[in-house]
Amino acid sequence: MSTTIPWRSWLLLSALSLLLFLITASTFSSLGVVLPAMIKEQGWGFGPAFLGFTFLGAFCGASSKLPAMLIRKIGVRGTIIAGSAVMVAGFACLAASPGLTVYLVGTALLGVGYQMMALIPGTHVLSMLFKKRALPFGIYFTIGSLGGVVGPWMAVEGMNLAHGGWRPYWWARAVASVVVGALCAALVGGQAWLEAAAVVTDKAVAEDIQAAPVNAKVYRTATDWSVKEAIATPQFYVILAAYFAHLLGGVTAVSLAPTHFSELGVVSAVAVAAISLESLMQVVARMGGGLLGDRVDPRWLLAGAQGMMAVGLLALAHATTWPLMMLFAVGVGVGFGLTVLAVSILLLNYYGRKNNLEIFSLVCLIGAVSALGPVVGGVMRDRLGSFVPTFQVCAAIIGVIFIAALFMRPPRKAIAQELVAEPVPSMLQDAA
Repeated sequence: MSTTIPWRSWLLLSALSLLLFLITASTFSSLGVVLPAMIKEQGWGFGPAFLGFTFLGAFCGASSKLPAMLIRKIGVRGTIIAGSAVMVAGFACLAASPGLTVYLVGTALLGVGYQMMALIPGTHVLSMLFKKRALPFGIYFTIGSLGGVVGPWMAVEGMNLAHGGWRPYWWARAVASVVVGALCAALVGGQAWLEAAAVVTDKAVAEDIQAAPVNAKVYRTATDWSVKEAIATPQFYVILAAYFAHLLGGVTAVSLAPTHFSELGVVSAVAVAAISLESLMQVVARMGGGLLGDRVDPRWLLAGAQGMMAVGLLALAHATTWPLMMLFAVGVGVGFGLTVLAVSILLLNYYGRKNNLEIFSLVCLIGAVSALGPVVGGVMRDRLGSFVPTFQVCAAIIGVIFIAALFMRPPRKAIAQELVAEPVPSMLQDAA
């Protein structure tokens, strides 16, 4: 059987994208819509109920190493099947929830299941199948972002079909997880097929690197770095900081924006429009980044994303006019959407594919910390009387990372180990 059948790679990309779309729409994007009905029926307090969001985000980030370990032990197919089972258990807890404890357990399970089925297995498989990864990664993340746009609508319509019942909606999400998870598991093939495909891909990538001019616009390492070597470079920490900052800024902004707009006197319909536009800009940014990622060095995409997010957060702090609200939507939307794409490609370009699974999972771990952003923002609001300082602090942090990304150069091993010279030396170049 040939390991380079184009249709199978693109079909698998479609299935993995559908999976990311589904679980994004069913978790982060649906919970906020369904939760008010759950609170009303169960008689929960808003504080404990919204703790479910923190559990969802924290367990999603904290479980990042689990899929990498499972993929090495039981393969991608086994990991997706196990992830589907965890997702079903999470949705079952929400659907059958007799009280707050089971609900919180359910959100924690959904966070773990999300990580087992989404970014880490998806990017791992795509890196094995495509030698030029920007476009397939762009498609993958774009369709995933659409889940954030469509998810609230799915929740509203789903509850309408169930005559306002939230339990049938969560049961339907459990069934959908089984169906799409089974589809992906069937298409991904066994570990032998993936590894054979990766050999062909790696050979093609190596040939491209050898044929590339010394001053190529997009840098790609000719050697695979170990995890220990990668985390010893300053570039890894710039990329890690960017991933942390985009989650911190994006999640904090979207979580606090509705209340912030209300306190600024912005009409509810206008505020909703601005927040919806922010989600749409994530989609546009990821598709645009996918088209540019093999033509423009992803570090420029990363620097641009961080700069735009910082500007967007500053605009949000005082967004009482349409221009400032549009600047918030475009800045935060593009910054959030483009960062994860740029990070994914940069890690592959800088450190190679062989150990990317573990390296990327380490970066994703930081998501657990960023989940505290909305909580910290709420505490600052109580003490300072406004959300403005929260957005300004986030913008300042991201501004520093923007400068670091702007001057970052590719990491270098010993010259004898590299087949391709680095384009332009810099005082910030890694001395390793």
